[in-house]
Amino acid sequence: MRAIITAAPENGLNGLALTDTDEPQPPTGEQILVQLQGSSLNYHDLSVAMGTTNEAHDRILLADGAGIVAAVGDDVTDFKVGDSVVSCFFPEWQTGEPTIGDFSRTPGDGIDGYARDKVVAPQSWFTKAPQGWSAPESATITTAGLTAWRALVTEGNIKAGDKVLLLGTGGVSIYALQLAKAMGADVAITSSSNSKLEKAKALGADFTVNYKGDEDWGSTVADWSDGGVDVVVEVGGPATLTQSIKACRIGGTIVLIGVLTGFNGEVPTAAMMLKQIRLQGIVVGNRQMQQDMVQALEKLKFKPVIDKTFPLEDLVTAFKYEVSAGHFGKIAIDYTIKK
Repeated sequence: MRAIITAAPENGLNGLALTDTDEPQPPTGEQILVQLQGSSLNYHDLSVAMGTTNEAHDRILLADGAGIVAAVGDDVTDFKVGDSVVSCFFPEWQTGEPTIGDFSRTPGDGIDGYARDKVVAPQSWFTKAPQGWSAPESATITTAGLTAWRALVTEGNIKAGDKVLLLGTGGVSIYALQLAKAMGADVAITSSSNSKLEKAKALGADFTVNYKGDEDWGSTVADWSDGGVDVVVEVGGPATLTQSIKACRIGGTIVLIGVLTGFNGEVPTAAMMLKQIRLQGIVVGNRQMQQDMVQALEKLKFKPVIDKTFPLEDLVTAFKYEVSAGHFGKIAIDYTIKK
């Protein structure tokens, strides 16, 4: 079967290789065999593919995987043959408070991922996919979708009428835009691209701001929201956190989900203290959160925004498109597309 591996991680994207590998053994016990049909790309996957965060040789890439259950072990109770399923980012964090502080057991990073045709894994490493979703659509849940869900629902506790600020128009932010609007919240979103802001408006964004043209965009958002937003989904880190604090209301919540502007920087602690803001860092979520999200998605009646879809063999091209930052929403991989 096909698999894409980090054959030479020191060479970055040029070190990826499409290889033939052995078919997995039949599932036993609580294992399932999944015929993988789709995935989606995240910046985490990109960092592994480029060898910047993990220099493991021969690692099968991609944290997101979705497909059809093709066989089950004798002790499987959660699934049956033919079920549509989607993988979990932290397969061993099933429920409760965080128990993991690294990526040593994350597929596509510390262990082999889903850039392959088939996988045998414990049933607990997957959840059911939303009914009526394609495999590439379902695969967007694993990382981006669940991050947006946890930020807004688990940590942000949003409700109808709340105001939310989203930074940028990448996969998590656009997912969060769709979720927040479906739940009745008002949404502000930032970008350096006016054309992307127009697309965000078409999806329901209530207020947009180009941060290149407005360096004090945090104050602008605070004015729009009449004193500050309830929840900020913060993807930038040190270079954007000051503005996010300005945009947040007294007693509001900032959920830090990314550090695209760097790993270290100054934090205006006095401003955050005086506004009594809760700053919560998160990394994706657990299996129970994903099951809750899937149930909600079947009621909320929207599907993820997929900017462009590539066949598995063109994974390097897909990563290069991600590097260009030209995408709006998610970049998908469809394993059923044959070159």
